[in-house]
Amino acid sequence: MSGEKIMSGSDVAILVTMIVYLLFVLMIGVVMSKKNETVGDFYLGGRKLGPFVTAMSAEASDMSSYLLMGLPGLAYLSGMADVTWTAIGLALGTYLNWLLTAKRLRRYSVVANNSITVPEFFSNRYHDKKNSLGFIAALVIIVFFVPYTASGFAACGKLFASLFGVDYHIAMIISAAVIIAYTTLGGFLAASLSDFIQSIIMTIALVAILIFGITVAGGMDNVIANASKLPGYLSMTESFDAVTGTAGAYGPLTIVSTMAWGLGYFGMPHILLRFMAIKDENKLKLSRRVASIWVVIAMGIAILIGIIGYGMTSVGAIPQLTGADSETIIVKISSLLSQNGLLCAVIAGIALSGILAATMSTSDSQLLAASSSVSSDIMTKTFKLKLSEKKLMFVSRICLIIIALIGVVMAWDPNSSVFSIVSFAWGGFGAAFGPVMLLALFWKRSNRYGALAGMIAGGAMIFIWKFGLRPMGGLVDIYELLPAFIIALVVNIIVSLATKAPDKSIQDEFDKVKAMGR
Repeated sequence: MSGEKIMSGSDVAILVTMIVYLLFVLMIGVVMSKKNETVGDFYLGGRKLGPFVTAMSAEASDMSSYLLMGLPGLAYLSGMADVTWTAIGLALGTYLNWLLTAKRLRRYSVVANNSITVPEFFSNRYHDKKNSLGFIAALVIIVFFVPYTASGFAACGKLFASLFGVDYHIAMIISAAVIIAYTTLGGFLAASLSDFIQSIIMTIALVAILIFGITVAGGMDNVIANASKLPGYLSMTESFDAVTGTAGAYGPLTIVSTMAWGLGYFGMPHILLRFMAIKDENKLKLSRRVASIWVVIAMGIAILIGIIGYGMTSVGAIPQLTGADSETIIVKISSLLSQNGLLCAVIAGIALSGILAATMSTSDSQLLAASSSVSSDIMTKTFKLKLSEKKLMFVSRICLIIIALIGVVMAWDPNSSVFSIVSFAWGGFGAAFGPVMLLALFWKRSNRYGALAGMIAGGAMIFIWKFGLRPMGGLVDIYELLPAFIIALVVNIIVSLATKAPDKSIQDEFDKVKAMGR
Protein backbone atom coordinates (compact mmCIF):
# COMPACT_ATOMS: atom_id res chain seq x y z
CA MET A 1 0.00 0.00 0.00
CA SER A 2 1.47 3.31 -1.03
CA GLY A 3 -0.14 5.56 1.53
CA GLU A 4 -0.81 8.21 -1.16
CA LYS A 5 -4.57 8.27 -0.70
CA ILE A 6 -5.92 11.67 0.31
CA MET A 7 -8.33 11.23 3.21
CA SER A 8 -11.77 12.82 3.00
CA GLY A 9 -13.71 14.24 5.94
CA SER A 10 -15.64 10.98 6.30
CA ASP A 11 -12.35 9.02 6.29
CA VAL A 12 -11.04 11.23 9.10
CA ALA A 13 -14.25 10.68 11.13
CA ILE A 14 -13.96 6.91 10.65
CA LEU A 15 -10.28 6.90 11.60
CA VAL A 16 -10.86 9.00 14.74
CA THR A 17 -13.70 6.68 15.81
CA MET A 18 -11.49 3.61 15.38
CA ILE A 19 -8.56 5.24 17.22
CA VAL A 20 -10.86 6.13 20.14
CA TYR A 21 -11.95 2.50 20.22
CA LEU A 22 -8.34 1.25 20.27
CA LEU A 23 -7.42 3.65 23.09
CA PHE A 24 -10.46 2.49 25.07
CA VAL A 25 -9.40 -1.14 24.75
CA LEU A 26 -5.86 -0.22 25.79
CA MET A 27 -7.26 1.50 28.88
CA ILE A 28 -9.02 -1.73 29.86
CA GLY A 29 -5.63 -3.47 29.91
CA VAL A 30 -4.17 -0.80 32.19
CA VAL A 31 -7.09 -1.00 34.64
CA MET A 32 -7.17 -4.82 34.70
CA SER A 33 -3.40 -5.05 35.22
CA LYS A 34 -3.91 -4.10 38.86
CA LYS A 35 -6.01 -7.23 39.42
CA ASN A 36 -3.36 -9.71 38.26
CA GLU A 37 -1.64 -10.83 41.45
CA THR A 38 -0.99 -14.46 40.49
CA VAL A 39 -0.46 -16.53 37.35
CA GLY A 40 -3.93 -17.96 37.95
CA ASP A 41 -5.29 -14.42 37.71
CA PHE A 42 -3.29 -13.71 34.56
CA TYR A 43 -4.35 -16.86 32.69
CA LEU A 44 -7.80 -17.57 34.15
CA GLY A 45 -8.91 -14.36 35.87
CA GLY A 46 -9.02 -16.07 39.27
CA ARG A 47 -12.29 -17.74 38.19
CA LYS A 48 -14.18 -14.49 38.72
CA LEU A 49 -16.12 -14.02 35.47
CA GLY A 50 -19.82 -13.15 35.60
CA PRO A 51 -22.37 -14.99 33.41
CA PHE A 52 -22.73 -12.30 30.73
CA VAL A 53 -18.98 -11.69 30.36
CA THR A 54 -18.45 -15.46 30.25
CA ALA A 55 -21.04 -15.89 27.50
CA MET A 56 -20.17 -12.94 25.30
CA SER A 57 -16.39 -13.12 25.67
CA ALA A 58 -16.54 -16.80 24.69
CA GLU A 59 -18.55 -16.04 21.57
CA ALA A 60 -16.58 -12.91 20.62
CA SER A 61 -13.30 -14.81 20.90
CA ASP A 62 -14.90 -17.63 18.89
CA MET A 63 -16.33 -15.71 15.96
CA SER A 64 -13.29 -13.59 15.01
CA SER A 65 -13.45 -11.67 11.75
CA TYR A 66 -15.14 -14.68 10.15
CA LEU A 67 -18.46 -13.31 11.42
CA LEU A 68 -18.13 -9.90 9.77
CA MET A 69 -16.08 -10.84 6.73
CA GLY A 70 -16.23 -14.57 6.04
CA LEU A 71 -19.95 -15.26 6.41
CA PRO A 72 -21.21 -12.18 4.51
CA GLY A 73 -18.60 -12.72 1.79
CA LEU A 74 -19.54 -16.37 1.34
CA ALA A 75 -23.25 -15.53 1.21
CA TYR A 76 -22.63 -12.73 -1.31
CA LEU A 77 -20.60 -14.98 -3.59
CA SER A 78 -22.41 -18.33 -3.53
CA GLY A 79 -25.82 -17.81 -1.97
CA MET A 80 -27.54 -19.55 0.91
CA ALA A 81 -26.50 -23.22 0.95
CA ASP A 82 -22.82 -23.25 1.92
CA VAL A 83 -22.98 -20.40 4.42
CA THR A 84 -26.26 -21.47 6.04
CA TRP A 85 -25.23 -25.09 6.62
CA THR A 86 -21.98 -23.81 8.09
CA ALA A 87 -23.91 -21.50 10.42
CA ILE A 88 -26.27 -24.31 11.46
CA GLY A 89 -23.29 -26.50 12.34
CA LEU A 90 -21.67 -23.68 14.32
CA ALA A 91 -24.92 -22.90 16.16
CA LEU A 92 -25.45 -26.55 17.12
CA GLY A 93 -21.80 -26.89 18.16
CA THR A 94 -22.06 -23.76 20.31
CA TYR A 95 -25.18 -24.98 22.13
CA LEU A 96 -23.96 -28.55 22.68
CA ASN A 97 -20.57 -27.37 23.91
CA TRP A 98 -22.22 -25.15 26.54
CA LEU A 99 -24.76 -27.88 27.41
CA LEU A 100 -22.38 -30.85 27.69
CA THR A 101 -18.96 -29.43 28.47
CA ALA A 102 -19.25 -26.15 30.37
CA LYS A 103 -20.39 -27.15 33.86
CA ARG A 104 -18.58 -30.50 33.92
CA LEU A 105 -15.29 -28.85 32.90
CA ARG A 106 -15.74 -26.03 35.45
CA ARG A 107 -16.08 -28.61 38.23
CA TYR A 108 -13.50 -31.07 36.98
CA SER A 109 -10.82 -28.42 36.44
CA VAL A 110 -11.11 -27.51 40.14
CA VAL A 111 -11.11 -31.13 41.33
CA ALA A 112 -8.14 -31.88 39.06
CA ASN A 113 -5.74 -29.88 41.22
CA ASN A 114 -7.26 -26.51 40.27
CA SER A 115 -6.07 -26.62 36.63
CA ILE A 116 -5.80 -23.20 34.96
CA THR A 117 -4.99 -24.22 31.37
CA VAL A 118 -6.37 -26.90 29.06
CA PRO A 119 -3.06 -28.82 28.80
CA GLU A 120 -2.72 -28.70 32.60
CA PHE A 121 -6.26 -30.08 32.94
CA PHE A 122 -5.41 -33.03 30.68
CA SER A 123 -2.28 -33.82 32.71
CA ASN A 124 -4.01 -33.45 36.08
CA ARG A 125 -7.11 -35.38 34.96
CA TYR A 126 -4.98 -38.46 34.18
CA HIS A 127 -2.36 -37.90 36.95
CA ASP A 128 0.31 -37.66 34.26
CA LYS A 129 3.41 -37.06 36.38
CA LYS A 130 5.66 -36.95 33.31
CA ASN A 131 3.40 -34.23 31.81
CA SER A 132 3.57 -35.90 28.40
CA LEU A 133 -0.09 -35.02 27.79
CA GLY A 134 0.39 -31.42 28.82
CA PHE A 135 3.55 -31.11 26.72
CA ILE A 136 1.92 -32.49 23.54
CA ALA A 137 -1.20 -30.38 24.14
CA ALA A 138 0.97 -27.28 24.57
CA LEU A 139 2.75 -28.04 21.29
CA VAL A 140 -0.61 -28.41 19.53
CA ILE A 141 -1.67 -25.00 20.84
CA ILE A 142 1.56 -23.38 19.67
CA VAL A 143 1.47 -25.03 16.23
CA PHE A 144 -2.10 -23.95 15.49
CA PHE A 145 -2.46 -20.72 17.50
CA VAL A 146 0.65 -18.79 16.46
CA PRO A 147 -0.26 -18.69 12.74
CA TYR A 148 -3.92 -18.18 13.74
CA THR A 149 -2.85 -15.09 15.70
CA ALA A 150 -0.76 -13.94 12.73
CA SER A 151 -3.84 -14.12 10.51
CA GLY A 152 -5.60 -11.80 12.96
CA PHE A 153 -2.76 -9.28 12.80
CA ALA A 154 -2.87 -9.49 9.01
CA ALA A 155 -6.63 -8.88 8.96
CA CYS A 156 -6.21 -5.71 11.04
CA GLY A 157 -3.45 -4.46 8.75
CA LYS A 158 -5.50 -5.13 5.62
CA LEU A 159 -8.51 -3.34 7.07
CA PHE A 160 -6.64 -0.08 7.77
CA ALA A 161 -4.62 -0.31 4.56
CA SER A 162 -7.69 -0.79 2.35
CA LEU A 163 -9.67 1.93 4.10
CA PHE A 164 -7.13 4.71 4.42
CA GLY A 165 -4.35 3.81 2.00
CA VAL A 166 -1.80 3.59 4.81
CA ASP A 167 1.13 1.22 4.60
CA TYR A 168 0.04 -2.35 5.42
CA HIS A 169 3.05 -3.07 7.61
CA ILE A 170 2.61 0.08 9.70
CA ALA A 171 -1.12 -0.62 10.15
CA MET A 172 -0.45 -4.25 11.05
CA ILE A 173 2.27 -3.40 13.56
CA ILE A 174 0.18 -0.71 15.31
CA SER A 175 -2.82 -3.03 15.55
CA ALA A 176 -0.64 -5.84 16.88
CA ALA A 177 1.00 -3.47 19.38
CA VAL A 178 -2.39 -2.49 20.85
CA ILE A 179 -3.45 -6.14 21.17
CA ILE A 180 -0.10 -7.09 22.71
CA ALA A 181 -0.20 -4.14 25.14
CA TYR A 182 -3.64 -4.66 26.69
CA THR A 183 -3.27 -8.46 26.78
CA THR A 184 0.21 -8.32 28.34
CA LEU A 185 -0.94 -5.80 30.94
CA GLY A 186 -4.37 -7.14 31.81
CA GLY A 187 -4.15 -10.84 31.00
CA PHE A 188 -7.30 -12.96 30.94
CA LEU A 189 -9.50 -10.41 32.70
CA ALA A 190 -8.59 -7.69 30.19
CA ALA A 191 -9.12 -10.07 27.28
CA SER A 192 -12.51 -11.23 28.62
CA LEU A 193 -13.81 -7.75 29.45
CA SER A 194 -12.63 -6.32 26.14
CA ASP A 195 -14.16 -9.31 24.33
CA PHE A 196 -17.47 -8.59 26.05
CA ILE A 197 -17.34 -4.97 24.89
CA GLN A 198 -16.21 -6.06 21.44
CA SER A 199 -19.24 -8.35 21.14
CA ILE A 200 -21.43 -5.28 21.70
CA ILE A 201 -19.49 -3.36 19.03
CA MET A 202 -19.88 -6.30 16.64
CA THR A 203 -23.65 -6.35 17.27
CA ILE A 204 -23.97 -2.61 16.61
CA ALA A 205 -21.97 -3.05 13.41
CA LEU A 206 -24.21 -5.82 12.14
CA VAL A 207 -27.47 -4.00 12.89
CA ALA A 208 -26.29 -0.67 11.41
CA ILE A 209 -25.08 -2.28 8.19
CA LEU A 210 -28.25 -4.38 7.91
CA ILE A 211 -30.63 -1.43 8.17
CA PHE A 212 -28.61 0.79 5.82
CA GLY A 213 -28.14 -2.02 3.29
CA ILE A 214 -31.84 -2.84 3.11
CA THR A 215 -32.66 0.83 2.58
CA VAL A 216 -30.13 1.31 -0.24
CA ALA A 217 -31.10 -1.96 -1.95
CA GLY A 218 -34.73 -0.82 -2.16
CA GLY A 219 -36.23 -3.02 0.55
CA MET A 220 -36.21 -6.75 1.22
CA ASP A 221 -38.68 -7.50 -1.56
CA ASN A 222 -36.23 -6.05 -4.05
CA VAL A 223 -33.32 -7.93 -2.45
CA ILE A 224 -35.15 -11.26 -2.72
CA ALA A 225 -36.28 -10.53 -6.27
CA ASN A 226 -32.72 -9.86 -7.42
CA ALA A 227 -31.33 -12.91 -5.60
CA SER A 228 -34.03 -15.14 -7.10
CA LYS A 229 -32.71 -14.39 -10.60
CA LEU A 230 -29.50 -16.30 -9.84
CA PRO A 231 -29.79 -20.11 -10.20
CA GLY A 232 -29.46 -21.89 -6.86
CA TYR A 233 -28.70 -18.68 -4.95
CA LEU A 234 -31.52 -19.03 -2.42
CA SER A 235 -31.56 -22.85 -2.39
CA MET A 236 -30.37 -25.04 0.49
CA THR A 237 -29.58 -27.99 -1.81
CA GLU A 238 -27.83 -26.09 -4.59
CA SER A 239 -24.96 -23.59 -4.61
CA PHE A 240 -24.53 -20.68 -7.01
CA ASP A 241 -21.25 -20.65 -8.98
CA ALA A 242 -20.30 -17.03 -9.58
CA VAL A 243 -17.72 -17.98 -12.23
CA THR A 244 -20.06 -19.95 -14.50
CA GLY A 245 -23.32 -18.34 -13.40
CA THR A 246 -24.90 -21.76 -12.87
CA ALA A 247 -26.16 -23.82 -9.93
CA GLY A 248 -24.18 -26.75 -8.58
CA ALA A 249 -25.47 -29.64 -6.47
CA TYR A 250 -25.06 -29.41 -2.70
CA GLY A 251 -25.60 -33.00 -1.58
CA PRO A 252 -25.91 -34.77 1.80
CA LEU A 253 -22.17 -35.53 2.10
CA THR A 254 -21.28 -31.89 1.53
CA ILE A 255 -23.91 -30.79 4.05
CA VAL A 256 -22.57 -33.15 6.74
CA SER A 257 -19.00 -32.07 5.99
CA THR A 258 -19.94 -28.39 6.24
CA MET A 259 -21.89 -28.84 9.47
CA ALA A 260 -18.84 -30.60 10.96
CA TRP A 261 -17.50 -27.11 11.75
CA GLY A 262 -19.57 -27.45 14.93
CA LEU A 263 -17.36 -30.27 16.22
CA GLY A 264 -14.51 -27.81 16.59
CA TYR A 265 -16.04 -26.19 19.66
CA PHE A 266 -15.27 -29.14 21.93
CA GLY A 267 -11.55 -28.54 21.43
CA MET A 268 -11.20 -24.74 21.34
CA PRO A 269 -8.87 -23.76 24.24
CA HIS A 270 -9.91 -20.08 24.30
CA ILE A 271 -13.59 -21.05 24.61
CA LEU A 272 -13.03 -23.87 27.09
CA LEU A 273 -11.10 -21.48 29.34
CA ARG A 274 -14.23 -19.32 29.68
CA PHE A 275 -16.09 -22.32 31.09
CA MET A 276 -13.31 -22.84 33.62
CA ALA A 277 -13.23 -19.16 34.60
CA ILE A 278 -16.85 -18.42 35.54
CA LYS A 279 -17.31 -17.48 39.19
CA ASP A 280 -20.63 -19.26 39.79
CA GLU A 281 -21.17 -22.52 37.92
CA ASN A 282 -24.91 -22.25 38.50
CA LYS A 283 -24.95 -19.22 36.18
CA LEU A 284 -23.68 -21.28 33.25
CA LYS A 285 -27.25 -22.02 32.19
CA LEU A 286 -27.86 -18.29 31.77
CA SER A 287 -24.55 -17.97 29.92
CA ARG A 288 -25.54 -20.81 27.59
CA ARG A 289 -28.82 -19.14 26.69
CA VAL A 290 -27.21 -15.74 26.10
CA ALA A 291 -24.39 -17.23 24.01
CA SER A 292 -26.63 -19.46 21.90
CA ILE A 293 -29.18 -16.75 21.16
CA TRP A 294 -26.51 -14.19 20.26
CA VAL A 295 -24.68 -16.59 17.94
CA VAL A 296 -27.83 -17.49 16.02
CA ILE A 297 -28.93 -13.87 15.62
CA ALA A 298 -25.44 -12.58 14.76
CA MET A 299 -24.76 -15.25 12.14
CA GLY A 300 -28.25 -14.83 10.69
CA ILE A 301 -27.72 -11.08 10.24
CA ALA A 302 -24.22 -11.63 8.79
CA ILE A 303 -25.62 -14.02 6.18
CA LEU A 304 -28.45 -11.64 5.39
CA ILE A 305 -25.96 -8.79 4.88
CA GLY A 306 -24.23 -10.86 2.21
CA ILE A 307 -27.52 -11.38 0.35
CA ILE A 308 -28.40 -7.70 0.77
CA GLY A 309 -24.95 -6.78 -0.51
CA TYR A 310 -25.73 -8.54 -3.77
CA GLY A 311 -28.99 -6.57 -3.91
CA MET A 312 -26.98 -3.35 -3.52
CA THR A 313 -24.74 -4.45 -6.38
CA SER A 314 -27.81 -5.11 -8.52
CA VAL A 315 -29.03 -1.52 -8.08
CA GLY A 316 -25.55 -0.10 -8.74
CA ALA A 317 -24.91 1.13 -5.19
CA ILE A 318 -21.64 -0.82 -4.84
CA PRO A 319 -19.43 -2.43 -7.48
CA GLN A 320 -19.51 -6.14 -8.30
CA LEU A 321 -17.19 -8.10 -5.98
CA THR A 322 -15.45 -11.30 -7.03
CA GLY A 323 -13.36 -13.94 -5.30
CA ALA A 324 -11.73 -12.93 -2.01
CA ASP A 325 -12.93 -9.33 -2.54
CA SER A 326 -16.42 -10.51 -1.57
CA GLU A 327 -15.18 -10.65 2.04
CA THR A 328 -14.94 -6.83 2.01
CA ILE A 329 -18.69 -6.41 1.48
CA ILE A 330 -19.22 -4.85 4.93
CA VAL A 331 -16.27 -2.51 4.33
CA LYS A 332 -17.86 -1.40 1.03
CA ILE A 333 -21.25 -0.83 2.65
CA SER A 334 -19.65 1.06 5.55
CA SER A 335 -17.74 3.30 3.14
CA LEU A 336 -20.99 4.10 1.35
CA LEU A 337 -22.70 4.81 4.67
CA SER A 338 -19.93 7.22 5.70
CA GLN A 339 -20.74 9.50 2.75
CA ASN A 340 -24.06 10.57 4.29
CA GLY A 341 -22.82 13.10 6.84
CA LEU A 342 -20.74 13.18 10.02
CA LEU A 343 -23.13 11.06 12.11
CA CYS A 344 -23.22 8.36 9.45
CA ALA A 345 -19.40 8.49 9.20
CA VAL A 346 -19.16 7.89 12.96
CA ILE A 347 -21.64 5.00 12.68
CA ALA A 348 -19.55 3.62 9.82
CA GLY A 349 -16.49 3.95 12.05
CA ILE A 350 -18.25 1.94 14.74
CA ALA A 351 -19.23 -0.68 12.16
CA LEU A 352 -15.65 -0.96 10.91
CA SER A 353 -14.45 -1.09 14.52
CA GLY A 354 -16.67 -4.15 14.73
CA ILE A 355 -14.42 -5.92 12.22
CA LEU A 356 -11.42 -4.79 14.21
CA ALA A 357 -13.12 -5.97 17.42
CA ALA A 358 -13.90 -9.36 15.95
CA THR A 359 -10.28 -9.88 15.02
CA MET A 360 -8.81 -8.52 18.27
CA SER A 361 -11.18 -10.54 20.46
CA THR A 362 -9.78 -13.73 19.00
CA SER A 363 -6.13 -12.68 18.84
CA ASP A 364 -5.93 -11.72 22.53
CA SER A 365 -7.33 -15.09 23.65
CA GLN A 366 -4.99 -16.95 21.32
CA LEU A 367 -1.98 -15.07 22.64
CA LEU A 368 -2.88 -15.97 26.22
CA ALA A 369 -3.42 -19.63 25.37
CA ALA A 370 -0.16 -19.88 23.43
CA SER A 371 1.92 -18.04 26.03
CA SER A 372 0.47 -20.14 28.87
CA SER A 373 1.48 -23.25 26.93
CA VAL A 374 5.09 -22.08 26.84
CA SER A 375 5.47 -20.57 30.32
CA SER A 376 3.20 -22.81 32.37
CA ASP A 377 2.78 -26.12 30.58
CA ILE A 378 6.27 -26.48 29.05
CA MET A 379 8.71 -24.45 31.16
CA THR A 380 7.33 -25.08 34.66
CA LYS A 381 5.41 -28.35 34.27
CA THR A 382 7.59 -30.25 31.78
CA PHE A 383 11.06 -28.83 32.47
CA LYS A 384 10.34 -28.28 36.18
CA LEU A 385 11.63 -24.72 36.39
CA LYS A 386 11.15 -23.37 39.91
CA LEU A 387 10.08 -19.73 39.80
CA SER A 388 8.49 -17.43 42.34
CA GLU A 389 5.01 -16.11 41.60
CA LYS A 390 6.43 -12.71 40.67
CA LYS A 391 9.06 -14.17 38.34
CA LEU A 392 6.52 -16.51 36.75
CA MET A 393 4.25 -13.53 36.02
CA PHE A 394 7.20 -11.78 34.37
CA VAL A 395 8.10 -14.87 32.33
CA SER A 396 4.45 -15.27 31.28
CA ARG A 397 4.34 -11.73 29.93
CA ILE A 398 7.68 -12.12 28.15
CA CYS A 399 6.47 -15.36 26.51
CA LEU A 400 3.32 -13.59 25.33
CA ILE A 401 5.36 -10.78 23.75
CA ILE A 402 7.76 -13.18 22.03
CA ILE A 403 4.92 -15.27 20.59
CA ALA A 404 3.18 -12.10 19.39
CA LEU A 405 6.36 -10.92 17.68
CA ILE A 406 6.60 -14.27 15.88
CA GLY A 407 3.01 -13.68 14.78
CA VAL A 408 3.96 -10.24 13.43
CA VAL A 409 6.78 -11.80 11.39
CA MET A 410 4.42 -14.45 10.01
CA ALA A 411 1.90 -11.74 9.08
CA TRP A 412 4.49 -9.65 7.23
CA ASP A 413 3.28 -10.74 3.79
CA PRO A 414 0.18 -8.61 2.97
CA ASN A 415 -1.03 -11.34 0.61
CA SER A 416 -1.09 -13.98 3.35
CA SER A 417 -4.35 -15.89 3.64
CA VAL A 418 -6.61 -15.26 6.60
CA PHE A 419 -9.58 -17.57 6.44
CA SER A 420 -7.83 -20.68 5.11
CA ILE A 421 -5.64 -20.51 8.24
CA VAL A 422 -8.73 -20.11 10.43
CA SER A 423 -10.34 -23.18 8.88
CA PHE A 424 -7.18 -25.27 9.26
CA ALA A 425 -6.50 -24.22 12.86
CA TRP A 426 -10.15 -24.76 13.80
CA GLY A 427 -9.95 -28.29 12.47
CA GLY A 428 -6.66 -28.90 14.24
CA PHE A 429 -7.98 -27.99 17.68
CA GLY A 430 -11.29 -29.72 17.14
CA ALA A 431 -9.65 -33.03 16.20
CA ALA A 432 -6.70 -32.94 18.62
CA PHE A 433 -8.56 -31.74 21.72
CA GLY A 434 -12.29 -32.35 21.14
CA PRO A 435 -12.43 -36.16 21.51
CA VAL A 436 -9.91 -36.07 24.40
CA MET A 437 -11.98 -33.47 26.25
CA LEU A 438 -15.29 -35.31 25.81
CA LEU A 439 -13.89 -38.66 26.90
CA ALA A 440 -11.98 -37.09 29.79
CA LEU A 441 -15.20 -35.56 31.09
CA PHE A 442 -17.65 -38.39 30.44
CA TRP A 443 -15.82 -41.77 30.17
CA LYS A 444 -14.41 -43.25 33.35
CA ARG A 445 -12.38 -45.93 31.53
CA SER A 446 -10.48 -43.35 29.47
CA ASN A 447 -6.79 -43.36 30.37
CA ARG A 448 -3.59 -41.41 29.71
CA TYR A 449 -2.44 -43.67 26.88
CA GLY A 450 -5.71 -43.37 25.02
CA ALA A 451 -5.81 -39.61 25.48
CA LEU A 452 -2.24 -39.21 24.22
CA ALA A 453 -2.78 -41.51 21.22
CA GLY A 454 -6.09 -39.81 20.35
CA MET A 455 -4.57 -36.33 20.56
CA ILE A 456 -1.66 -37.24 18.30
CA ALA A 457 -3.91 -39.11 15.85
CA GLY A 458 -6.37 -36.21 15.60
CA GLY A 459 -3.69 -33.57 15.03
CA ALA A 460 -1.78 -35.70 12.53
CA MET A 461 -4.90 -36.66 10.57
CA ILE A 462 -5.72 -32.99 9.97
CA PHE A 463 -2.48 -32.67 8.00
CA ILE A 464 -2.83 -36.07 6.30
CA TRP A 465 -6.42 -35.52 5.19
CA LYS A 466 -6.04 -31.89 4.09
CA PHE A 467 -2.80 -32.24 2.14
CA GLY A 468 -2.80 -35.93 1.22
CA LEU A 469 -6.34 -37.24 0.82
CA ARG A 470 -8.66 -34.29 0.18
CA PRO A 471 -6.91 -33.14 -3.02
CA MET A 472 -7.86 -36.52 -4.56
CA GLY A 473 -11.49 -35.35 -4.68
CA GLY A 474 -14.59 -37.52 -4.71
CA LEU A 475 -15.81 -38.97 -1.41
CA VAL A 476 -12.71 -37.81 0.48
CA ASP A 477 -13.21 -34.19 -0.55
CA ILE A 478 -14.71 -33.23 2.80
CA TYR A 479 -13.67 -30.87 5.59
CA GLU A 480 -10.76 -32.57 7.35
CA LEU A 481 -12.19 -31.97 10.83
CA LEU A 482 -14.93 -34.61 10.39
CA PRO A 483 -12.75 -37.66 9.58
CA ALA A 484 -9.96 -36.51 11.91
CA PHE A 485 -12.39 -36.11 14.83
CA ILE A 486 -13.88 -39.58 14.26
CA ILE A 487 -10.46 -41.24 13.93
CA ALA A 488 -9.15 -39.51 17.07
CA LEU A 489 -12.22 -40.63 19.03
CA VAL A 490 -11.89 -44.25 17.86
CA VAL A 491 -8.13 -44.36 18.54
CA ASN A 492 -8.65 -42.94 22.03
CA ILE A 493 -11.25 -45.58 22.88
CA ILE A 494 -9.32 -48.53 21.40
CA VAL A 495 -6.01 -47.64 23.07
CA SER A 496 -7.72 -46.97 26.42
CA LEU A 497 -9.40 -50.38 26.34
CA ALA A 498 -6.21 -52.12 25.23
CA THR A 499 -4.12 -50.69 28.06
CA LYS A 500 -4.30 -50.65 31.84
CA ALA A 501 -7.39 -49.14 33.46
CA PRO A 502 -6.93 -45.83 35.33
CA ASP A 503 -5.77 -46.00 38.95
CA LYS A 504 -8.38 -45.95 41.71
CA SER A 505 -7.49 -42.36 42.66
CA ILE A 506 -8.24 -41.21 39.10
CA GLN A 507 -11.54 -43.09 39.07
CA ASP A 508 -12.45 -41.66 42.47
CA GLU A 509 -11.97 -38.12 41.15
CA PHE A 510 -14.17 -38.95 38.16
CA ASP A 511 -16.89 -40.30 40.46
CA LYS A 512 -16.60 -37.21 42.66
CA VAL A 513 -17.26 -34.92 39.69
CA LYS A 514 -20.04 -37.16 38.41
CA ALA A 515 -21.74 -37.12 41.82
CA MET A 516 -22.02 -33.34 41.60
CA GLY A 517 -24.76 -33.87 39.00
CA ARG A 518 -25.32 -31.96 35.76
